[in-house]
Amino acid sequence: MFRDRSTQTADPARDISRSVAAPVIELVDVSKVFPTIPPVNALMHVNLRIDAGEYVAIVGQSGSGKSTLLNVLGCLDRHTTGDYRFDGIDTSELSDVYRTALRGSRIGFVFQSFHLLAHRTVLENVMLGELYLATRRSERRKRALEALEQVDMTHRVAFLPTRLSGGERQRVAIARALMGNPDVLLCDEPTGNLDSHNTASMLDLLDALVARGITVMVITHEDAVAQRAHRRVRIVDGILTEDPFVRALQATT
Repeated sequence: MFRDRSTQTADPARDISRSVAAPVIELVDVSKVFPTIPPVNALMHVNLRIDAGEYVAIVGQSGSGKSTLLNVLGCLDRHTTGDYRFDGIDTSELSDVYRTALRGSRIGFVFQSFHLLAHRTVLENVMLGELYLATRRSERRKRALEALEQVDMTHRVAFLPTRLSGGERQRVAIARALMGNPDVLLCDEPTGNLDSHNTASMLDLLDALVARGITVMVITHEDAVAQRAHRRVRIVDGILTEDPFVRALQATT
């Protein structure tokens, strides 16, 4: 198991090794309390196991704790109590440096608002996904083109985001998230700014990524989007419950 010790190599990403036997995500009795007055219990005793290659939807309304859960899963925030293990790695033991390395080498993020730079081309926006690695520009360009090919956007490499449709911008955002070859893709309301046609296209793309072995988690308030996933869990007032029908249906297929 990974330990955050001074004897580790200078490259944190090299220390984040994959444990084949462990679930890719495991939350055990995880709670998150914000120390306001009075305190806010954003997550309450959450238990969740996700194995490699699963496609899971987390459904909840605004204020239910979805964003807090996403931040914990993505190592953007620390849980207050309980255990969160990513591929067997106890994330509570990691320093900020190693948590950053874990995010960069294992987790991809896709957000509702795309977060593309308007003055950079499609190719340049995707290349920014590996800027932190300080790899050579030629290598980043090659990998960005490969990522754009995965989302069928190579015909738009020289376009600025302002010339793209909402669906195309979201595809570029996914390509950027794929730059680091993540094991897990965390999608926060990825269809929230899309019309029905582009929503269907986006969900087809997520299906294809799952078929390639990527673990996909979609956080959404839309049941129609959640129904495309293999599993659905629902969060209400910080409490997570599994959809038993989906589990039963999955067991028979």
